[in-house]
Amino acid sequence: MAAATATLTPTVASAAPANAAEAAELVAKAAQQLTLIEAQVHEAEDIVAAQQAAAATAAAQAEAARQALAVHEPQIRAIAKSTFHKQESRVAAFLTSASAEDLVQQMATLDMIAAHTNSVIAEVAAARTAAEAAQAAADQAAANAQSSLEQLEQQEAEVERRAAEYQSDLSRLTAAEQDRVSTLVAGPQLAAPDASDLPVAPNGAAAKAIEVALSKVGLPYRMGASGPGAFDCSGLTSYAYAAAGVTLPRSSRAQAQIGRQVGRGELQPGDLVFYYTPISHVALYIGNGQIVHARTYGTPLSVTTVDQGGFRYGVRLTG
Repeated sequence: MAAATATLTPTVASAAPANAAEAAELVAKAAQQLTLIEAQVHEAEDIVAAQQAAAATAAAQAEAARQALAVHEPQIRAIAKSTFHKQESRVAAFLTSASAEDLVQQMATLDMIAAHTNSVIAEVAAARTAAEAAQAAADQAAANAQSSLEQLEQQEAEVERRAAEYQSDLSRLTAAEQDRVSTLVAGPQLAAPDASDLPVAPNGAAAKAIEVALSKVGLPYRMGASGPGAFDCSGLTSYAYAAAGVTLPRSSRAQAQIGRQVGRGELQPGDLVFYYTPISHVALYIGNGQIVHARTYGTPLSVTTVDQGGFRYGVRLTG
């Protein structure tokens, strides 16, 4: 969890900008910082979800171990009640045996019973040890998940605080300056093409994902949102491909680890496109050198050029 979230990136220095252009650049830098922080939060969310699942599995294993131990309870009670009687049986066997051979047979039978009793006791001891170990593992897994969840909640609160600062700074800029910030951060906003005009084979998963993503152009960006009324970057790609029957991981970094990597010149419609080091942004390539993406606060979902600063590589999911 600590490795995933690390220390949140410091905010941009608050020294007063010398002019409008500098103010716009400072706000753009703040947007880039938010992108990285939000990617860290998404990665932390994945870790928390995995730890919560592990805790649930451990709890189920502990319950199964307790139930296995409970199965032996009637046998243990019976053994406790019969212990005294077994001692009496040995004395009786010695006193009542008609012959040495009869005595040996009775003693052998009692020894077999004793061996079975010892076997049951050994099984119970092993089951008790397993139950105690399973419960300890479940308790530790639950504690780890809770600790990570608390860290995640702190990270999310910090993101919300910084996002509010960013949006406040952005709102103080003129409309022209806000457009400049949007272009610096998210690329120039291009007219969204009709999905049927794009160079993509119809009826496939890529075509469906592109169609759905383009239908969301103009909706607002919101961190942690995955539709249908607002999105962040990986929320949009996940939503679009889910409509095509393809399940993607939730975070941009996790999405970057699936499929086959392709370079800029190999991109095909439907490829995921990743940006920055470490990866903190994902877009959907629609063809003709364009992407559709959800970039940052104050900039709606839009179509722009794939050639944004920080381009890393594409990932092909289908075909």
